Amino acid sequence: MKGQNADKVCFDEDLIRRYDGRGPRYTSYPTALQFDAAFTADDYREAALASNESGLPLSLYVHVPFCHSLCYYCGCNKIVTRNQTRVNRYLDNLHAEIDMQAQLFANERMVEQLHFGGGTPTYLNELQLDALMKKLRSAFSFDESDTHEFSIEVDPRTVSRRSIAALSDLGFNRLSLGVQDFDEDVQKAVNRIQTAAEVQSLVAASRDAGFKSISFDLIYGLPHQSVSSFDNTLNTVIAMRPDRLAVYNYAHLPERFKGQRMIDAADLPLPQTKLDVLHHTIDKLDAAGYVYIGMDHFALPDDDLVKARHAHTLQRNFQGYSTHRACDLIGLGVSSIGNIGRTYAQSAVTTMEYEALIEKGRLPIARGVALDDDDVLRAAAIQQLMCYDEIIFVDFDKCHATEFTDYFAAELDRLSPLAADGLVTIDDVGVHVTAKGRLLLRNIAMVFDRYISSEPHGERYSKAI
Repeated sequence: MKGQNADKVCFDEDLIRRYDGRGPRYTSYPTALQFDAAFTADDYREAALASNESGLPLSLYVHVPFCHSLCYYCGCNKIVTRNQTRVNRYLDNLHAEIDMQAQLFANERMVEQLHFGGGTPTYLNELQLDALMKKLRSAFSFDESDTHEFSIEVDPRTVSRRSIAALSDLGFNRLSLGVQDFDEDVQKAVNRIQTAAEVQSLVAASRDAGFKSISFDLIYGLPHQSVSSFDNTLNTVIAMRPDRLAVYNYAHLPERFKGQRMIDAADLPLPQTKLDVLHHTIDKLDAAGYVYIGMDHFALPDDDLVKARHAHTLQRNFQGYSTHRACDLIGLGVSSIGNIGRTYAQSAVTTMEYEALIEKGRLPIARGVALDDDDVLRAAAIQQLMCYDEIIFVDFDKCHATEFTDYFAAELDRLSPLAADGLVTIDDVGVHVTAKGRLLLRNIAMVFDRYISSEPHGERYSKAI
């Protein structure tokens, strides 16, 4: 890194307005839009078996799609139901997929990372979660040392202090609590009512249970939000002192997500108000001692994310930022995405299709992509920018046996206008993102995206801010 000042971020409203177009979040490269049904389960199986030669550790993502009620803002792959028969069928198929996937990977490869996402993973009761964790441990070799990172997304409305302790007993050591906003009017408008006292009680229980990290998810741009109302939420959040914060921009796309049609667009904050809320949030979290990691993520200075950023071991993937860089990622469950070797693979996105494939004894892979040599180089460049805000030419050339300035000569030329606007600096050492450019990382990374340059962006991507 370039020193402590490299963690700083500068909110330049003029630049943000000029560059506030649409673009990928780069949780993968190529992005999911390049995934294709031509990539089959056989391709995935071949890649998985070949990956055993690397001996890399494993990361598991488990998708639990169920929710008890609909949060109107949500754009995730979820199923709102109280039908336990449906849940049980899904879990039976998930257990079967775990067995099928485990057969592809050498037993000595340790699972260093585990993430339960949703939906609402804590929709499952303690017996169901216990059975699922036992199935995973019987199928894969788990790293049970202090260095593992096992996390779970938690809806505060679905857990008690006792169930927090039970999650710790299952081996989870990181929690992500869905807070979104503490304002009562906002909560009513998005159908997610939870009090600050309830969340505070869970935070205290998590500390008592020995969780290494607690993260809060917040969303700006929700109905009835203002700078003042969100400031109150931030005051409450900062007093609870979560280790990490993810502050997401709400994208109102009712034509894509039916639940969002329950939100009155007239109640949404104006674009200028959203910018003001974001600006205030960045300043407030900085003053409270939080370090801006990148994109939507903040962390306390002693958090592992900050340490990994400084040590150049940070990773950006489908779960956002994580600390274990060299892992093969196995996606488990409906719509999950894996990254094995030089491939990405996504499972069927509906439970009907997912379960039908499993019940026929087939891996549920529906689409994916195999990276060519050019993809690998571009993915590496984008990863460097998204994680470390810079590309050091000599390090890149040594790692990838290439001449960066020759291979990416056209891209360096296309970076010139961004350099003129103060988003980056380019010198003989490398490309460096400025404090003004850190909020516009996507725009900078897009320069290296060969698919973006040849296709219109349309409405397929969210706005950068």
